[in-house]
Amino acid sequence: MEKWEYWTGFFRAEAESDAVKQYLKQRWPDWDPGKYAPQAMIPQLNEFGQNGWELVHMTPVADVGKNHDVKFVGDLTCWSHSYFCDFKRRT
Repeated sequence: MEKWEYWTGFFRAEAESDAVKQYLKQRWPDWDPGKYAPQAMIPQLNEFGQNGWELVHMTPVADVGKNHDVKFVGDLTCWSHSYFCDFKRRT
């Protein structure tokens, strides 16, 4: 029987660090990504993949609190660059 280990956490799409900007420029040379382009998470996701983790679910979240809780408020329309991710890998 296969056994799995799980990891959950929040990722933020932020295309501001030099390493992320360089990665995006190499991958898409003619594209100027926005500050919060979801593609900015690819280097972090690849790092998890290199450590054996498989992304099994990702969903945007409205807001992440200081206790890593998620805030939902009525029927408001809002923007976010935070994503809740679930990973698994064999143990």
